[in-house]
Amino acid sequence: MRETTVQMDGDDFDRFDQAILTTLAEEGRISITELARRIGLSKSPTQARLRRLEENGVIRGYRAILDPIRLGLDHVAFVEIKMTDTGERSLAAFNDAVARIPEIEQAHLIAGNFDYLLKVRTADMRSYRLVLAEKISTLPGVSSTSTYVAMEAVKEDGLADVT
Repeated sequence: MRETTVQMDGDDFDRFDQAILTTLAEEGRISITELARRIGLSKSPTQARLRRLEENGVIRGYRAILDPIRLGLDHVAFVEIKMTDTGERSLAAFNDAVARIPEIEQAHLIAGNFDYLLKVRTADMRSYRLVLAEKISTLPGVSSTSTYVAMEAVKEDGLADVT
């Protein structure tokens, strides 16, 4: 019986690699011994596979997932950005500037009626208005913005299953 593999960026991932990734996405602090037990391999091959996934950049790092609500950051706004110019230099300047604004959790270049969609997290509306006025509106190449305030996060999970 032949194993199915998933290809991601030129790398083939078999069921063991997929199990490692799924397990770590759900429980990043698991020990190598427990990870090996769960995926059905011994410790050494599990460690070698994990090291390969890290070296190839499939696993970019490990971090704690913080609860923004408990940290007082429960205001989420999505911001449509229209650019004055969408040439590569303008987009690169915008991207570099966005990376330096900590309140912007996510930024996506969009194919549609606007150019970027930002997810912005702040403590409250007053904080958001300051971020919009002093940081987002002054980003290079911004022509206009439209804000949509989230009332509730229905689903906000990271990638947990690669099967």
